[in-house]
Amino acid sequence: MNATERRSTFALGSIFALRMLGLFMIVPVFAIAGQQYSGATPALLGLAVGIYGLSQALLQIPFSLWGDYVSRRGLIIFGLILFALGNAIAALSTDIWQVIIGRAIAGSGAISAVVMALLADVTREEQRSKAMAIMGMSIGTSFMLAFIIGPLLTSHIGLSGLFWFSSIAGILAILLLLLVPHVSIQHKQASGHYREKFKLVLNNANLNRLHISIFMLHLIMTALFVFIPSQLVEWAGIPVNHHGWVYLPLLLISCFFAFPSIIVAEKKQQMRYIFMAAIFSITAALIVLSLFYTTPWGLILGLALFFIAFNVIEALLPSWLSKIALPSVKATAMGINASSQFLGAFFGGVLGGQLLSSSNTSMAWTILVGFAVIWLGVSWFLESPRYLSTLTVDLPAESQNLNDWSTQILQVQGVEEIAILKVQGIAYIKFDPKDLNDEARQKLSQLVNQPVAFS
Repeated sequence: MNATERRSTFALGSIFALRMLGLFMIVPVFAIAGQQYSGATPALLGLAVGIYGLSQALLQIPFSLWGDYVSRRGLIIFGLILFALGNAIAALSTDIWQVIIGRAIAGSGAISAVVMALLADVTREEQRSKAMAIMGMSIGTSFMLAFIIGPLLTSHIGLSGLFWFSSIAGILAILLLLLVPHVSIQHKQASGHYREKFKLVLNNANLNRLHISIFMLHLIMTALFVFIPSQLVEWAGIPVNHHGWVYLPLLLISCFFAFPSIIVAEKKQQMRYIFMAAIFSITAALIVLSLFYTTPWGLILGLALFFIAFNVIEALLPSWLSKIALPSVKATAMGINASSQFLGAFFGGVLGGQLLSSSNTSMAWTILVGFAVIWLGVSWFLESPRYLSTLTVDLPAESQNLNDWSTQILQVQGVEEIAILKVQGIAYIKFDPKDLNDEARQKLSQLVNQPVAFS
């Protein structure tokens, strides 16, 4: 990656990670520590954990649709302000319903898809997979760190302190946008009406399978981490404020296995194989937990398998999505995917609360295994994505109209999209090598004033 791509990936990945860290730090501790709030019940504690997911699910699609028409940077700033405000309300709460309202407002800053779309805009196609993988790993790592930091911080600053920490993190994240260049995007597909964009995405079977995958992943993850703290206390004798020391080594071990898997998936174009293997691992993890949850080693082994697979899937999904979504509906596709993600988290929080209330622990784990098996069946029919290439060229002289120049390039057979970075003085031309014939190469060479040859 060049300097601009590295800087943008770092900034947008950090924005995403800060939000996820703030949203998820309460997950491993709230089921127990949240009992301090007036009116708290197991069901309401689960609702407080998952309610941000409902807000995200309802608003990701409107935010992403706007993101295909208006400034993505402006939407990101607006979403981060809502995130900070909601956490501040939760920090000041004394009643469980006040916490639920604060979490709902924090979740209403539904900018996940817009952040992903902006990252796709400022990276070349060959580097996009790497950037998305880094983004995905930052998301997965932030989840894992949340489960480590949450219990540790709670013992020192309490739940109120966690919410204040998240609120401040949201404000600081706005400053990171200064590192991301301004970019204008043109592509072949017509803009179309909101309804047409939405329909175009929903008619793509592979995209739908990815939406179901992210829904299932976060449903299982949220339910598991509402449910697992009580299991670690009861069967492993580990107090809540020490749970972070359980998750930390498991996170490190998972990274050791996950990173090579991601590299193989991207470099060797084995995305589908690695992805399916990760879903198998999650299913195996839940089976281990359902059979051996009464033993410390069973709980640890099950969590280790889950962490490894979770990191792999979180890293692969954004990259895969960016490869198969048409440029004109990129933000919309990511919005539906993010909506599915947070809807899964909402139902996972509610389900986790119900599992926490259940007297049949074995049956509770079996229910989660059932969800994993359904997910495995749906994902079995996923097709491998196609791979585009990128040509980096200097922008033409100022006297030449950039819009006309871009339009001419988009008319070249095989060219899918052009991203213009004015400050940097360059453009990324993204194309399908299989569709770029000799005549198209010659025409493109004339337009960019340099020889164009691809191996």
